[in-house]
Amino acid sequence: MNSITKETRRESYNAVLPTLNERQETVLQILKTGGDMTAQEIAAELHRLGITPTDERNFSAPRLTELSDMGLVKAVGKKICGKTGKTVSVWTAVNE
Repeated sequence: MNSITKETRRESYNAVLPTLNERQETVLQILKTGGDMTAQEIAAELHRLGITPTDERNFSAPRLTELSDMGLVKAVGKKICGKTGKTVSVWTAVNE
């Protein structure tokens, strides 16, 4: 990637950050500090932190979609969910 492209991507990344709502910011921080995770793993962390009443993945999955649309996270792999036994996406924070 050339320097102009890197510069414009960083500008876009930095412009989006202030527009995040509280849950989006929390999910992004969990990925930044915890590393690559599934929606279920993020939901479990939200519950552990006392942010959500249960570890239901629907507390995190919509935020991951929103953050992905903003270019702040991306799916980087798949794994078998320990809770459901289904194949799920593994997410990472995009570091700009």
